[in-house]
Amino acid sequence: MPLAASGRQGEEAEHGCRQRGRRSAGAEVHQRGAISRTPPPESEAQCVRKGERTRRRILDAARRKFAEVGYKRATIRAIAAEADVDKSSVIQHVGSKDGLFREAVHWTIPFAELTTDDPGQSVENYPRGMFEVWTADPHTPMAVLLRTSMTCEDAAELWRERVTTESIEPIAATVTADNARLRAALSSAMVTGIASQRYLLGMPDLATADVEDILHLIVPRVPQPDRPQRGPRAVTIRGRVITPPA
Repeated sequence: MPLAASGRQGEEAEHGCRQRGRRSAGAEVHQRGAISRTPPPESEAQCVRKGERTRRRILDAARRKFAEVGYKRATIRAIAAEADVDKSSVIQHVGSKDGLFREAVHWTIPFAELTTDDPGQSVENYPRGMFEVWTADPHTPMAVLLRTSMTCEDAAELWRERVTTESIEPIAATVTADNARLRAALSSAMVTGIASQRYLLGMPDLATADVEDILHLIVPRVPQPDRPQRGPRAVTIRGRVITPPA
């Protein structure tokens, strides 16, 4: 019996060695396979795309953080954590907190795309375009800049510059009526005020109103391109003639 047991033990031991040998061989093959499957170095184009994705992630995180805590309290470290990147990566892509802020909140209004041969349609497109952008993303560059401008003078100055360049001047350039710039400034203030109270502050009457109803009331007050404007006038929107209230 001891010999039989010893034989079985020897067989088991030999079997175990064979199993370990196979496992060791498999591990070696696996390791060799892992080495053989090492991906080639990234091409320049791949590196560029990866860098662009990282940059977008940093800018998105910066907008969220600036909107949440404001310009002064937001830090590069916090933004890096939000973007899930190293602090050095943020600095590499944008240089400084001020540079990051300016890039994150940079916005333009594509007036050329919004302007049509129909002046009535054009004046509808201007506020509609803004409302659609703010609806799609509460952290749009425009919304974040407006929010931070309430507590930071540098941001407020940047807001004034952007609104003048992107809104007032383009509208005024298309208006032939007297006081074109003042009309454009009033129009910009009206649309921006509605957007901020509707999307940022959530004023109940504006937040629950249908966009079409809002446009119905405000579009006749927007300066119409290339036509003299002598006070409120009727405009055609989607086939409907709209006359502003007296």
